Amino acid sequence: MSELPPSRRTALRTFAGFGMLALGASACGPGGAGQPGASATVTATGQAPKPAGARRLGAEWESHTRTFMSWPSLKSVWEEDLPYVREDIARAARAIAEYEHVVLMARPDQQAAAQKACGSEVEVIPVEVDDLWARDTVPVFVEEGGKVIGVDFNFNGWGNKQEHKNDAQVGRTLLQKYGVPRTQAPLVAEGGSFETDGEGTLLITESSIVNDNRNRGKNRDQIEAELKQTLGVEKVIWLAGVRGEDITDAHVDSLVRFTAPGVVLLDKASPGMPADSWSRSADQAKSVLTKATDARGRRLEVIDLPQPDLDKITGHGDDFVSTYANFYVANDAVFMPRFGDSKADDRARGILQEHFPKRDIVLAKIDTIASGGGGIHCSTHDQPGRPTA
Repeated sequence: MSELPPSRRTALRTFAGFGMLALGASACGPGGAGQPGASATVTATGQAPKPAGARRLGAEWESHTRTFMSWPSLKSVWEEDLPYVREDIARAARAIAEYEHVVLMARPDQQAAAQKACGSEVEVIPVEVDDLWARDTVPVFVEEGGKVIGVDFNFNGWGNKQEHKNDAQVGRTLLQKYGVPRTQAPLVAEGGSFETDGEGTLLITESSIVNDNRNRGKNRDQIEAELKQTLGVEKVIWLAGVRGEDITDAHVDSLVRFTAPGVVLLDKASPGMPADSWSRSADQAKSVLTKATDARGRRLEVIDLPQPDLDKITGHGDDFVSTYANFYVANDAVFMPRFGDSKADDRARGILQEHFPKRDIVLAKIDTIASGGGGIHCSTHDQPGRPTA
């Protein structure tokens, strides 16, 4: 595999506990608002529930209407690996389609080839796209007033690091096609920046959003206030992340993921990996998470999710992302990478099965996607099913 151009996601293989935090943001579930003159209802933690109709970002394990994916198009990014990364995307799309409806976006002149690769169970629609990272280009869906709305976070190629002329329009295009109301965020961010428990807690890395390449002139407090208003979250837990060493500036969705309210899985480096900025970021994340409380006042249970032995994996390349944390929770299934270290693959599968006992745990070979600095979660984006309020 040839050396990749600098615009591609780089410097990820050696992260020892990858400093990105898991995607997704969320907020408290709906609650009844007190009538004028009545006493306000409070939860067991002493917090008043959110009024009915308030904005809410749901957790990934809630029901989905569909999964969006994207057919990679940029020869300038993938070079000779383009056919192989397309094989990975098609394989993942077919697997997810066994559990829920998959919509794959492809350039009109590539639609037929994508359909042939993915099979009839995957719906391929003509949309001008650039790359495969649907997690970051598709809007973040929230609930409000009994409806799903799409928040367009103004995708700018991770701070203008990669061509994104078409991907910048994906949000507007999809929302218009599916008749989903659109709101434009006052921030620049990507779906992979956020991780939520569905009950008001948001995990995020400071490096990926408090950054002049996205939000010049805005400090953390300003950004936190805008996130709370835009996503309906009540508490933001900030992790340091890693600035400037990969194209995303360390998204959270390859570092730590919620599996239930109050429970997170944290990426842990393969034994013997040298200490570096990624491992220090993971250590910092663990120190924050073990002391943090969520929006409901709960202490977080933090569980290690160990990486495979890098000498035993089937993938390769300096950009290779070997974290299991970048899994995708679909309807009735969880999709995780198969890296080729059978002992580590089985261990990660067992951990995920313990935390998602009612879902199938499906392993998928994604070596070329991983060589580009991402994973299954990065290449998928869920649209929620029926709102809970």
